[in-house]
Amino acid sequence: MDSDFHIDVGEIKRSIDAGDLVALYFPLLRKTLLMDARSNNLDGPMIKVVPMASSPEERFRELLRMRPRFPKPESITLIPWPKYIASLVRLEVWDCIVRRFLEIGPPEIVRQCDDCLQELYRVEQEELRRAITGENYETLWDASGSHEEQAEVDDDEEEGV
Repeated sequence: MDSDFHIDVGEIKRSIDAGDLVALYFPLLRKTLLMDARSNNLDGPMIKVVPMASSPEERFRELLRMRPRFPKPESITLIPWPKYIASLVRLEVWDCIVRRFLEIGPPEIVRQCDDCLQELYRVEQEELRRAITGENYETLWDASGSHEEQAEVDDDEEEGV
């Protein structure tokens, strides 16, 4: 999964540093790391793992529901992450996220960041387990190792004989 996609890590880090609202989404996991740097007298910044939205409009609605004391945002920076979770750490994107939240939030925000990273790891491990066991996946090959379409053709040919 990691080697097939080129990403501009520098641009991602700049987006995280500059954006008030950043949605780092993981298409294969169907999850999003939602980062909201806005704060007021009652609510501090927020970092949370949420289900992936089907559209930017859905994300806006969900954000308004989660953070009702904030106005509708002007924009959200959307960043796809088609790589393993560990690559966030290896490429120092995670350090950028934690550093950004330390600059704008109370020290306990680091625990929230760590909780999100651990949740992403758990979701990824569960998805890998499902892929290996075939749960919620359709296989191209049957148990004998032959391609399913070929196996169906062979069965049809035998019936016609």
